[in-house]
Amino acid sequence: MRWLVGWSSTAAGAGRIGTAGATGYDGETVQPVGSQLLWGDPDPLWAVGDWRPDEIRTARVDAQTRIAVLGICGASDEQLRVGLFAARGGALRHLTAWPGSYTAVVQVGRRITVCGDLAGGRPVFHTPWAGGTAYATAALPLADLVEANLDFGHLAALLAAPDVPAALHDSTPYEGVRRIPPGHALILRAGAREVAGYEPVASLAVAAPPADPDSAVDAVRDALVEAVRVRLSAPRHVPDVDPGPVPGMGPAERRAARGMPMPGVGADLSGGPASGTLALLAAGLPGNPGTLLGHGTGAGERLLAVTFNDLAVGGREAELERAGALAANPRLHHVVVAGGEDVLPFADLDVPLTDEPAPSLVTAARHRARLAAGSADHFTGYGARQVLDAHPARLADLLMDRQRRHLVRPVAALAKADGSVMVPARVYGAARRLARASYRTGLETLADRLLQRRFDEPAGAVGASLAALTWAGAGPAARWLTGEALAEVSVRLQGTTSRSAVGPGQRPGDHRARAALARHAADLRVLEQAAEIRSQRLHAPFLDNQVVRACRALPEALRVQPGARAAILRRVLEKAGVGELPPGWGATSHAPTAVAARTGLRVAVDDLMDLFANPLLAQAGLVEARVVRKALRAAAEGEPLPLDGLADLVSLEIWLGRLLARRGTCWTGTPARARAVPAGIAPQRGALASGG
Repeated sequence: MRWLVGWSSTAAGAGRIGTAGATGYDGETVQPVGSQLLWGDPDPLWAVGDWRPDEIRTARVDAQTRIAVLGICGASDEQLRVGLFAARGGALRHLTAWPGSYTAVVQVGRRITVCGDLAGGRPVFHTPWAGGTAYATAALPLADLVEANLDFGHLAALLAAPDVPAALHDSTPYEGVRRIPPGHALILRAGAREVAGYEPVASLAVAAPPADPDSAVDAVRDALVEAVRVRLSAPRHVPDVDPGPVPGMGPAERRAARGMPMPGVGADLSGGPASGTLALLAAGLPGNPGTLLGHGTGAGERLLAVTFNDLAVGGREAELERAGALAANPRLHHVVVAGGEDVLPFADLDVPLTDEPAPSLVTAARHRARLAAGSADHFTGYGARQVLDAHPARLADLLMDRQRRHLVRPVAALAKADGSVMVPARVYGAARRLARASYRTGLETLADRLLQRRFDEPAGAVGASLAALTWAGAGPAARWLTGEALAEVSVRLQGTTSRSAVGPGQRPGDHRARAALARHAADLRVLEQAAEIRSQRLHAPFLDNQVVRACRALPEALRVQPGARAAILRRVLEKAGVGELPPGWGATSHAPTAVAARTGLRVAVDDLMDLFANPLLAQAGLVEARVVRKALRAAAEGEPLPLDGLADLVSLEIWLGRLLARRGTCWTGTPARARAVPAGIAPQRGALASGG
């Protein structure tokens, strides 16, 4: 893991900061483990973890005006200085408009500004400490610092309503540690904190001009090309030297077995449109994307394209064939990674402790097997679906904008998939009700559903679309929570109706899409930690600020059409000079993913039953062990239960076990090696008593 951590003290606070660390409550000197100091008194900033030298950049005007940018950032030194001057005057958006994926920290006198990203993949956390405020890009170090206990209300909301920002609000799994929302910045002034948004707010009085589809797609192309280019222009990094040959293994197999990536640049090539687009862009841009400085012949090596072939579950033959056709490009070197039952979902749950829990923990071994054959810098297509596809609730946005004619094609596609002539009337009626409903009504409806335990939804694509045509929906794991846990989440929702409201002019579809993107980005952040390969960097250009902005500018009428994502990416490639694509490019299927999850559950059901013999979730009062065991057994036997809900339960149980088994801490100098959750599972609310 890599993070930055800093501190802002009051003018006459209890804590004192120096270049050696902070003076805590008992006079001890506190400093992050394995850190490098970026600046010291009076409000220091540290970078912690295996940062590359080019991933940490600083600029300064004087001793009290400086900026630090950590991550992949395409800004020149002059642009950093211009952004610093703009931030000194209060303009924050300049700090978030450079290509790449990074976190910017600006210090102007005693004012510190830390900018989060738009997607939520690079979050910022904060907590009160020693009379001031500590902040970091990871929650666990702050939880260690203040010895935070678990926030069981947050964990319950994470299971019952993971896609509802009002349920989670700004909480984290640790009590007292807060998260700033995506698209916001944390501003500290002598220890006092403020959270401010840096994106322009839509006006209720003046409607935005209609976006031109061609210019919007051009903007997406420019943002994607620039996102790829800034990563290719970064210095190349060679992983640790290969210690020598192993009988019966080639160099690539040897590196994978030792957990070392290949040098150079690579990309996923699953056969889907997102990964294929990034691979072709990275291989087709001018220059030598695979060449290492001072290595090779100088003519340029091919970009390493990695395809995962699931031998335990079929159904992806067409995608593999398309990946092979794309890999025929002479600029690509194709590697196929075969996976058996040992890398099915749920099969290998031996994952490291991550900053937060996420459903991706049950598939981390599967991704690690693929990434081990990848390169030191590896492109992935994560986030493309969330930023390009239309959430079903966007149909209500079209009705609000009086663009009913654009509902014809998506509704016709749903009717064709379902085979019922009643589908258009049902979908249109649900979209119309959502367009007329207020945000507060949506939250109150969900709170009532949780109390009444009403979780039955229609099956199929039409059922999923109808269920999504709401302001807020229950999570797939909610049906297995205890009544006390559901009541806790219901109370949280009812308590937020008075203070939580969407931004002016925000529509239900846009709100749901932003929430889905934030959850996906948080899941990817955890996956990157759980499946981490030493010396490797995963790059997800679709989650960059500039790419997210360009995708949000796409017209609603364009993105709601069936196959819109593949059509947009095809046009992006055509405008970038890539014209020939294999037949069927853009066709995706979720069926093999569901089959793999069910197969993995059936293979690992005995281990899962042992995991939930005496689960920590039951000790916390969130579930009843027998209920979860019954659900696991039924799902393994083929009963149509929501597997993603079971993945939520399993991943949270694993994460709790790793957290409580931990004995280390992120800080030196702390008395008695202070760490998060020192008392273990100890619910402090009567509503969350033990669920046995």
